[in-house]
Amino acid sequence: MPVNITALAPDHLLPVPGVSLGIAEAGIKKQHRKDVLVFKLDEGTRVAGVFTHNRFCAAPVIVAKAHLALSTVRALVVNTGNANAGTGETGLEHARTTCAALAELLDCETKQVLPFSTGVIMEPLPIDTLVNGLPAAVTDLKVDNWFDAARAIMTTDIVPKGVSRQITLNGKTVTITGIAKGSGMIRPNMATMLGFVATDANISHALLQEIVRYSANRSFNCITVDGDTSTNDAFMLMATGCAGHTEIDERNSAEFQQLRDAVTDVAVTLAQMIVRDGEGATKFITVQVDSGYNETECRLAAYAVAHSPLVKTAFFASDPNLGRILAAIGNAGIEDLDISGVELYLGDVLVAEKGARAPTYREEDGQSVMNQSEITVRIVLNRGAASSTVWTCDFSYDYVKINADYRS
Repeated sequence: MPVNITALAPDHLLPVPGVSLGIAEAGIKKQHRKDVLVFKLDEGTRVAGVFTHNRFCAAPVIVAKAHLALSTVRALVVNTGNANAGTGETGLEHARTTCAALAELLDCETKQVLPFSTGVIMEPLPIDTLVNGLPAAVTDLKVDNWFDAARAIMTTDIVPKGVSRQITLNGKTVTITGIAKGSGMIRPNMATMLGFVATDANISHALLQEIVRYSANRSFNCITVDGDTSTNDAFMLMATGCAGHTEIDERNSAEFQQLRDAVTDVAVTLAQMIVRDGEGATKFITVQVDSGYNETECRLAAYAVAHSPLVKTAFFASDPNLGRILAAIGNAGIEDLDISGVELYLGDVLVAEKGARAPTYREEDGQSVMNQSEITVRIVLNRGAASSTVWTCDFSYDYVKINADYRS
């Protein structure tokens, strides 16, 4: 079961003026399952995004990036059950066909539609099935459909993931609502598998793009479940401008920083939900690296620990075999690391210092921390003032079972 996630309810997600959502059961992979989602955006909405760095990126990623660069965006379409990745030129044609079909229904241009897909890689997208499901999704368009939208984009997720926040800008209430999906094939190299955040704030496109990158680097780029970067990752930020305040166009303004921090808070919450719902996860683990020479080496050390199957299986077993963490740090690629200066803490327990087990460390203290469902690993490099934090989970038997049966 997911680790300490509060069950999401429809009234937890606030409507965002200027955004309506529609869901349909097209039957792309399984019958009687919500598997198509449409976002309809009011004219004037600004959209920014970041995408996977996987060189085998999916056809919808290629098309979405191209359309985003060409035009203002009026709609997004998401399908689950099929990633439309590793499908060559046919996959690109199918992504474009999807956009064209939705554009006709919404009376906009094909290039104003962004496509997104998630599911099995290297299998043909059943394009007729998807297109046939679009009219029902359009008919279903409502402003308060965020909860069903969160469920519609799930694949191996156990729980839907969503969050809302409200802030005040220039005397106007601004809403920020986001949903995400992701449970496995999660490694930071852009964002999460799929994440969509909308706000009614009025902000310039350039600053919106700055916010999406800033928030991704502090949220979705700080998580890992299994060290695999998806072919389909995308994190999109939409701003409708409907809140009625003066446009934010100054980076140094208090309003920009307030909106940036609120969007980042939403993104961090969604990213942590993904780790908490990691395939088969039983532990939520924070890996914090402090006193590094720079942020790059801090992240190297953090990811070396967070990606290690040996470390992650030890956490699942609640086994304080903490030499595995030291081995991962030593293998992080920090060539001039002085191991005599490294300190390792498990929770508040000092485990290692000066290249060896700390004299004060007791096995029962380590065991007590390992038995908990939320664990912090803190690594102090004692090389400078930089720091970095990564969130991960353990590896359980269920991770293997879920991925072994994924296509069935």
